[in-house]
Amino acid sequence: MPIQQFMQTYKRAWETSDEHLLASLFAPDGCYHNTPFAQQRGHAQIKQYWQRTKLQRDITVTFEVLQASATRGIAHWHTTYQVTSEEMFAIWAASTGTNQLARKPGDPLPRLVLDGMALIELGPAGLCRDFSIWWHSMVDQ
Repeated sequence: MPIQQFMQTYKRAWETSDEHLLASLFAPDGCYHNTPFAQQRGHAQIKQYWQRTKLQRDITVTFEVLQASATRGIAHWHTTYQVTSEEMFAIWAASTGTNQLARKPGDPLPRLVLDGMALIELGPAGLCRDFSIWWHSMVDQ
């Protein structure tokens, strides 16, 4: 599968919170590195990780493929979403290494912005063998 098609399907999987669609992009032993220090290997772990997108609403993903060959690619991606639960907010806060924003009980949950890079490696069958992302996040102002 071409890198552009991979990223288009990745976008659709995120915007629809579809863990099955996401897993279909990967080889059975494919690896998703959601940070440089964490990884999910294989369809079951990737699907489990993707459950967190079900705590997001009004998700918008854009991307630009910066470099592509038959088996490798680099893409810049940008995502915004509305946090829908305290659990998702806590996941985000922990993943950024920051304290939770000063919020009073009953304050609305924020809309978040993630901006990142992806390195994609496809295997001979066109399925992803390795997907590594690096990203920065902030509260949408």
